[in-house]
Amino acid sequence: MFLAIRRIALFGSLLLAMPAAAAPITFHVSTNGRDEWSGTRSKPTFFRKDGPFATVGRALQAARSARTGSTDAAVIEIETGRYELAAPIVFRPEDSHLEIRSAPGAAVELSGGRRVTGWKRSETNAALWRVTLPEVKAGTWYFRQLFVDGARAVRARTPNVGFLRAAGPLSPTSPIDVPIRPEEARPEWAGQGELFMLMKWTSFQVPILAVDTNAKWLRIPGAKPAEWMDEKDARYWIENTPDALDQPGEWQLDRQSGVLSYWAPAGADPNRARVVAPKLDTLVRWEGDLKARRAVTDVALRGLRLTDADYELPAEGRIDPQAASQTRGTLRAEFATHCVIEDCVLTDLGGYGLELGRGCQNWRVVGNDFHSLGAGGIRIGEQGDRDPDGFTGCHTHSITDNDLHQLGRIMPPAVGIIVFQSGTNRIAHNHIHDLFYTGISVGWNWGYRDTPCRANVIEFNLVHDVGQGLLSDMGGIYTLGPQPGTIIRNNVFHDIRSYAYGGWGLYTDEGSSGILLENNVVYRCKDAGFHQHYGRDNVVRNNLLAFNLNHSVMRSRAEEHRSFWFTNNVVIADSGTLLGSNWNGTTNNYVMAGNVWFDTRSTTNAEVLRFADRTFPAWQASGQGAGSIVADPQLKDPQHPEAGLKPGSPAFTFGFKPIDVSTVGPRPAGRRD
Repeated sequence: MFLAIRRIALFGSLLLAMPAAAAPITFHVSTNGRDEWSGTRSKPTFFRKDGPFATVGRALQAARSARTGSTDAAVIEIETGRYELAAPIVFRPEDSHLEIRSAPGAAVELSGGRRVTGWKRSETNAALWRVTLPEVKAGTWYFRQLFVDGARAVRARTPNVGFLRAAGPLSPTSPIDVPIRPEEARPEWAGQGELFMLMKWTSFQVPILAVDTNAKWLRIPGAKPAEWMDEKDARYWIENTPDALDQPGEWQLDRQSGVLSYWAPAGADPNRARVVAPKLDTLVRWEGDLKARRAVTDVALRGLRLTDADYELPAEGRIDPQAASQTRGTLRAEFATHCVIEDCVLTDLGGYGLELGRGCQNWRVVGNDFHSLGAGGIRIGEQGDRDPDGFTGCHTHSITDNDLHQLGRIMPPAVGIIVFQSGTNRIAHNHIHDLFYTGISVGWNWGYRDTPCRANVIEFNLVHDVGQGLLSDMGGIYTLGPQPGTIIRNNVFHDIRSYAYGGWGLYTDEGSSGILLENNVVYRCKDAGFHQHYGRDNVVRNNLLAFNLNHSVMRSRAEEHRSFWFTNNVVIADSGTLLGSNWNGTTNNYVMAGNVWFDTRSTTNAEVLRFADRTFPAWQASGQGAGSIVADPQLKDPQHPEAGLKPGSPAFTFGFKPIDVSTVGPRPAGRRD
């Protein structure tokens, strides 16, 4: 007893002897502050001798100076207001252990734009307003977006709705000649105009070099894409030409004169609106030191609204190969670890919202709202680095509880969340919707070459209204290359609609291997609920695939090795065929067993169903379909298959397990990891 008491007393004395954790150094920023003050007060003193800083840049400088040579934590707390950034916020290794946050209850907006004022009404068109921007005329500023009262205005466009069509195949030359219909084109498009073109899963954004209506072509820089990307009668539109400024809500910028023109909606006055043109294409950067092998560590952004940024575009424009992969992030990091972005809003940005590049490790991106973005939401990893070392690798990020929507507004092939060469990430409880290409993409390797992309977990995400009939060859989730240990589970994918082909829910594309896809609900996809182009030893089990339009399940390429196991799934059709594309090859290069099949058009008559070109008995006789049945699985709610099956469903007697989607999508703050 005495010994126990002595131990307790000794432990207590040790606790008293331990130094208390130092409170972080705190600096304040306010719209009524001054950068010559100390920044240590949240409000100005009575005689305005001291108080908060006026800019985040000055506060970051003060935090850096105050902590020179130490590892003390620092906080920059920002009061309510709008703050126009003169330059991107840049974090370096010496800025580690820093948090920038909104003050309690504050609404903080960090803008990369500048308000445009001084509008004058046109003498010939009362709805048309103009202002001259000297920096644009001088060639030091140019922008491709304009935001009016917090919404992206329409850059002058021809046609206003829909598309023009190429009159034939693109020329094989460089630069490229695009065949046109002479009655649709105008020579004055050259100079100011930019051509936007869609081809399958790609897009062009290039300047127009010349237009010849007699020769029936317009000329753009670049080289013709590969044949497999070519598309007959390619859709295109033209932006930023004076003749395209022809309806309310549109704007046009003349690079030579510096004149910005805006056709205001009826009764609107841009001098009374908040019209903002972006000055920056990057708002925040994390820049570790590769040479010294020093990372930026433990930097957090919380409760901020980041807005009004443009995007980088080379002078020759851009022909993107896939997924808007050449478009960078507006928030961009390299060699940064254990950083956090939480409860922020990223909106009205030109590129991807966030890019975690080379050397980024162990980030938490949680509870954010990404919307109204020119490209996609989040990009993780490098495209080409297949053999990183311990410092340069990008891995182990937690991307959870985010809402990503209204994406791809300038680059339609952009992805909600894309993972390149990066592994051991968790992408969970996100809501991804209203975009024109793939919801979640994992892997960047066509074929069977080994890469660092492995052991990623994609779970409890809600992905819907993807594609919207604009692009082809895309899916709710899309994978590429070997990914041993990757798990895709308990997600809901629905309403995936392509332009020509390829609106798939679960899409294992070229070389996808070693992936487990289980407990997912997939419905109302144009081409199939599950499609494997080619791959090795994927496991597709206990998924519910319902009401997919053209086919229920597809496989494209037969190979000598096993493609996949497709077991214990429930498949419900009301149109198209059960199996689409290529089911040739020996019976041992895929396994389909223990599944429940149902077609609402034929009730439960197994003799009517066709599995490729075979009846159900013939399908089983061929070595497939062992332990499978044809039966009505009894959905609780056919409009919402994620509601599950009725308790008496025959599927449960054949091994199907109820799918838990109760926490799909973002969770309340108190229930997050």
